[in-house]
Amino acid sequence: MGLGTFLTRRKPKTTGAQRTGSSSALPDGAGLLSVAIHDPFGHPLPGVDVTVTDAGNGRRVLKATSDPYGRITAVVPPGRYALMGTIEGLQPVHRTLEVSAGLLPEPHQLRMEAGQQPGLPQTGVWMFDPPHTAIRFVARHVGMANVHGRFTRFDGGIRVAERMEDSYIEITIDAASIDTGNKSRDRHLRSADFLDVERYPYLHFVSNRLTHRSGTRWTVQGTLTLHGVSRSVSLDTTYLGAVNGGYAEELRCAAFATAELHRDDYTLDYRSMLARGIAVVGPTVKIEMDIQAMYRNEGTPTPPE
Repeated sequence: MGLGTFLTRRKPKTTGAQRTGSSSALPDGAGLLSVAIHDPFGHPLPGVDVTVTDAGNGRRVLKATSDPYGRITAVVPPGRYALMGTIEGLQPVHRTLEVSAGLLPEPHQLRMEAGQQPGLPQTGVWMFDPPHTAIRFVARHVGMANVHGRFTRFDGGIRVAERMEDSYIEITIDAASIDTGNKSRDRHLRSADFLDVERYPYLHFVSNRLTHRSGTRWTVQGTLTLHGVSRSVSLDTTYLGAVNGGYAEELRCAAFATAELHRDDYTLDYRSMLARGIAVVGPTVKIEMDIQAMYRNEGTPTPPE
């Protein structure tokens, strides 16, 4: 028997469902679920939230996020699966996949298409509606669980320009309105150890740039003045759209924004407080803002107290 005949007999048979390689890498009786997700232009799409459920009983089998190459790979029992992928700014993708035992398939190719974006708010002045707006914060209490709180008194608004990037946002917060659900702690937070509300009664933010990132995501850059100190802050902002509704079916828009503040930037020296034996929150504070704003015109109602 010649060498050529020997190699021909030894060469494994493959099908379109198999990749070059050995299925021995899989556990006995298992199959491989493999997908490659692309954006509308055909480029690999990382960061897609993927949920895989058993198509027979609806039970969730996998929840994962696509890797930097847009790939999701998982070893699963053979069967029929329903896959859903979602990411900000694109339409969800749905696909039913068959997984066979012992096969190493080429990735299923999935393309996500552009989603319909909510229309930007019309030009003009929009004022915050306090009963439908919340300014919250989360801080790590040293050696303990997170402390959650909010500010209950504030006002502000948005001046929307013809070009959204040229718009302007301003917020004024009453420092004494801080509320963590604990009166003793709130008094301490208002004291000279923290906000020192007698000397610095307000927190004030004014924007200087709006930058569109993708889809409904924006970065709002501006200056926050707190405790007598002004520092640059970036708000990671998601625009939620505009609708007619509310007190008198007025036009209103909504957004959600987050930022992280560093206490040392505002001369709130938590290390010094620790040295004095004062139990305090940690060096960073996360800010969250749920904002609804009403378009200002002759018929705009006054929000209730």
